[in-house]
Amino acid sequence: MPGVGQTAAGGVPATPPEPHNLFLAALPFAVVIAVAVIDVLAGPGVGFLPVLSLGPALAAVSRRPVPTALIGTLTLGLGVLLAWYDGIADSRRGVIALITIVGVTVAGVLASAGRQRRERELANFRAIAEAAQQILLRPVPRRIPPVDIAVRYVSAAASARIGGDLYEVISTGGGVRLIVGDVLGKGLPAAGTAAVVLGAFREAAYEALDLAGIAARIETSLQHQEAEEEFVTAVLAQIDADGSRVEVLSCGHPPPLLVRDGAITLAEPPEAGLPLGLASLSSADRKVCTVPFEAGDRLLFYTDGISEARDRHGIFYPLAQAGGLLGAGDLGSALDALIHDVLGYVGHALLDDAAILLIGRGSG
Repeated sequence: MPGVGQTAAGGVPATPPEPHNLFLAALPFAVVIAVAVIDVLAGPGVGFLPVLSLGPALAAVSRRPVPTALIGTLTLGLGVLLAWYDGIADSRRGVIALITIVGVTVAGVLASAGRQRRERELANFRAIAEAAQQILLRPVPRRIPPVDIAVRYVSAAASARIGGDLYEVISTGGGVRLIVGDVLGKGLPAAGTAAVVLGAFREAAYEALDLAGIAARIETSLQHQEAEEEFVTAVLAQIDADGSRVEVLSCGHPPPLLVRDGAITLAEPPEAGLPLGLASLSSADRKVCTVPFEAGDRLLFYTDGISEARDRHGIFYPLAQAGGLLGAGDLGSALDALIHDVLGYVGHALLDDAAILLIGRGSG
């Protein structure tokens, strides 16, 4: 199963250098050569010699300190030759030009060292964030009888893939229970609250008599552990042992979509429930919706990163019209097709994380 940000679970294959990286690598040399040629053609009266300092300055953008220093040294050597050629090596103008090259080289080396340090820190942060996300969102098997399952998590921020979207699927022996949710907020506080919700769900899924009991346990955990984010929208579901029906409990979350013969219908209770963490605002019991689940049916659970994706005119992605995509091929291919279609619709990366989970009941 693809993991966070749709990356594969295994190692990442080596890729050739990107064109823009090759361009940055060659740019300092191209600039130095161009300046030298112009200086020779223009003659000593124009004064292009100080412009050679662009070489080490540009090198600092993409290269490490030692290569930057070497490029600066080569540029300085070329500058000395041009100064002698122009007859200004012992003049004030020539000395100032060479000092400028030395100064820019030293500054470039320092800047390169600082950039390299920040890149290491960012790489470490990404590795920690991704490891935390993998622990938080454990891999889900492709099949937990009586249903097949596919999950995708699309991160909106490439630099920090940890967030508040959550999912979990657990086999209880007498069926399957799952949760898909979205914590208010982003970053580490949202991830901490997601961990509280998932921890409570993983315990309650085996013990609670029904979905309302699981929701109550999560509510209690949120109160006792003083989660930094106050509430979580979520949808909980329970698939019977024979797979013939699915019970759905919505806690302020977008309703699941039932895909049957390419058509989509909403699977939601008649009354919307409050998000987890806000149950104290209402004395009403949470309502469960029962959905017949026939052979060939599929049920999509998702977060608002998908349902609230908009195009450049601010129009929401028509998720209710995606039955053709969600009903075709295997479950994983259907989710990949949905993600590709959403990204094509908005024309850029998603502005919010998206967790999508699709369950299906085979025809056999």
